[in-house]
Amino acid sequence: MKKILTIFLLSIFSLPFVSAQDNVFLVGDKVVNLGIGLGSTLYSGSYYKSSVPPVSISFEKGILDGILEKGVVGVGGYLGYASYKSEYAFFGDTYGWKYSNLIIGARGSFHYPLVDKLDTYGGLILGFNIASSKGYGDYGTYSDPYSGGGLVFSPYVGGRYFFSEKFAAMAELGYGISYLNIGISIKL
Repeated sequence: MKKILTIFLLSIFSLPFVSAQDNVFLVGDKVVNLGIGLGSTLYSGSYYKSSVPPVSISFEKGILDGILEKGVVGVGGYLGYASYKSEYAFFGDTYGWKYSNLIIGARGSFHYPLVDKLDTYGGLILGFNIASSKGYGDYGTYSDPYSGGGLVFSPYVGGRYFFSEKFAAMAELGYGISYLNIGISIKL
């Protein structure tokens, strides 16, 4: 987490020293990102197995430009989902827990063009994690289902490489539903 924040801050402070390219993301642009996550921020360890890999969808609209000459601010929403289970064996019986997480939030990004056709940005997701778990096993359901939640604060950095005016490949590094999100972006 500290490495991600350090990279983000260094990239923001180094922006005035980089020769900017033409903007790919402009005020009024609306972009939808569809991603699949690699590396869980929620569950780790050898007992956890992904039932549904981390997936996310986000929407963003450019609302303010002219920051540091070519910078653009975008705001929008974020939705991420992941499901995991842990399973154990005990004298021939199996038991475990099923977990699911739904993250709903708002996101804000600062975009600054560094390379042609590449929309580079950094930002922050503020939201809520809706979590639930349920026990299962050969002994029957031995624990009551649990649900809870908590606030989510997730800095991220990312880029979208536009193959055409409306279609891009996307990658984001951060602390949302996964450490690395890869996918596609569609400009509406």
